[in-house]
Amino acid sequence: MESAPGNGLPAILVGLLKGVVYRDQSPALFRDLLNLQGAVRDHFHLLGLEPIIDEGEGYAFLRQLEQDAADPEERLPRLIARRPLSYPVSLLLVLLRKRLAQHDAHGADTRLVLAREQIVDMMRTFLAPGSNEVKIEDQIERHIGRGEELGFLRKLNEDEPLYEVRRILRAFVNADWLAELEAIYREHAARGE
Repeated sequence: MESAPGNGLPAILVGLLKGVVYRDQSPALFRDLLNLQGAVRDHFHLLGLEPIIDEGEGYAFLRQLEQDAADPEERLPRLIARRPLSYPVSLLLVLLRKRLAQHDAHGADTRLVLAREQIVDMMRTFLAPGSNEVKIEDQIERHIGRGEELGFLRKLNEDEPLYEVRRILRAFVNADWLAELEAIYREHAARGE
């Protein structure tokens, strides 16, 4: 049963507009979000947004609703920007998603933590070999940084570079996205790119 919207609703709306709300980072906000789901959905629906709430994994975020209006003037402006990803960043996300699936299959701890070197080794296999290993590692470091910016990786320790693979990656890198990406890469391969 939902409680009536109160002081928690504005904080929830702002929190979701700012980005992903994680249960482990904001337990009270996440609890209020679960209690006020109906009101949150109603508010965001007016803006053409849909809250995606995964109670089991402990995160929530907003997704732009697909608009069927044939007349472009009837469509709402896009509030959530689409971010084009480079090949190496897409590759990183696919590799992290695969590693997360393997981790889940083994029934281990719910958190997947990888050392920077593990991520570098995963990517090095798929990137064109170069004569300058330092340059390649710097490039991979930038891709890891982009993964952090996008919210799929979280650096745990400054002294020893450990990264938590955020479980929200499962919501973005799903079977449809992987199939779409595979088709694009096959097309590029067929053209010899």
